[in-house]
Amino acid sequence: MLTATYILVSLSVEQASIRMSLLAFQKYMHVQLRQQSRLSMAQLQYAGDWLNRLYQGGYWRKVEMYLIPAIRQAAPHADGLLDELNGLNHAALESINVVQQGAGAAIDHSELQAEQLCAAIDAFCAALLQRLEKEERELFALARKVIVGEAWFAIAYQFLAHDARAQEARRGKAQVLPFVLPAPLPATGGAETAADEAASALPVPPQPLRAQA
Repeated sequence: MLTATYILVSLSVEQASIRMSLLAFQKYMHVQLRQQSRLSMAQLQYAGDWLNRLYQGGYWRKVEMYLIPAIRQAAPHADGLLDELNGLNHAALESINVVQQGAGAAIDHSELQAEQLCAAIDAFCAALLQRLEKEERELFALARKVIVGEAWFAIAYQFLAHDARAQEARRGKAQVLPFVLPAPLPATGGAETAADEAASALPVPPQPLRAQA
């Protein structure tokens, strides 16, 4: 059905954008944290803000808002797959908790190794990238099997309404995704001083943009 194909192609475009955001964030943080053993509070806050922003953004995807509810209605037996997807979300959330706990430790003058932050970021990205792959490989295939007829047209209408609301929101607000690399940071002074200055110069992102009802 052409409507089903349109919907799944639209979702694939959305998936690709999120994947690029995750990979760009992961690469940027690795570059910034390389050769550092001690982290500044600014770096921890920046990483935590972006992890939370990317995580929360996942709940406003069309997959979550429209496709999964339609699958739940059409195929109650799909709970096993949906539980697996939720499990990957929980794994990503645990990585955010690690970073937040590290920021709390830093307040108490404890140290958090840069490699620990990189590991948390890697675990976060790996969990969400695995979820995206599982959705494309299994969830989309299941949708083709269990969603039929008018249900596809209902989802397509929801997509159009969603896009119209998003376009309206963009007129007055900056987009929160994809992850955009900050401007290159100058390195001055010693290695540790330069790292702290660079981290302090990193822009702190605003709160995630919520979808309008």
